[in-house]
Amino acid sequence: MSDTGATQFTVLLYSDDAAVRDRIRLAIGPRPAADLSIEFTDASSWEECRRLLDDYEIDLMVLDGEATPAGGLGIARQTKDEYQDPPATCVVIARAADRWLAAFSQVDATLLAPLDPVTAGQTVARLLRDRKAGAVPLGALPRT
Repeated sequence: MSDTGATQFTVLLYSDDAAVRDRIRLAIGPRPAADLSIEFTDASSWEECRRLLDDYEIDLMVLDGEATPAGGLGIARQTKDEYQDPPATCVVIARAADRWLAAFSQVDATLLAPLDPVTAGQTVARLLRDRKAGAVPLGALPRT
């Protein structure tokens, strides 16, 4: 815990566009709730996401569903397929109709662009509190 009494979490922001990552970061903010503090780390490619997942404890991935060449939905699914204990995933989608694809990709939550800061903060806070409580993200492989 930090000096403020808030639990510190690491959130990976993924988009090939730095301006999109900045908009997501601004919508969520460093303190989405009084009991939560976020340190953001950025990735602009699937390779960077993989390196960060391998080298750091990532609590939540917030992914741009419109990124190219690797979209956030594909990265979410690949993370769930490749990692025994993947972080929770939230994908920012442009169309509400894409929620079916998010469900197929085993995404834990979606946010609709343009982002509403209240909804973004509440969604991220819920996912991080669930992580702290030991909730298993969708798609996590069973422990043997």
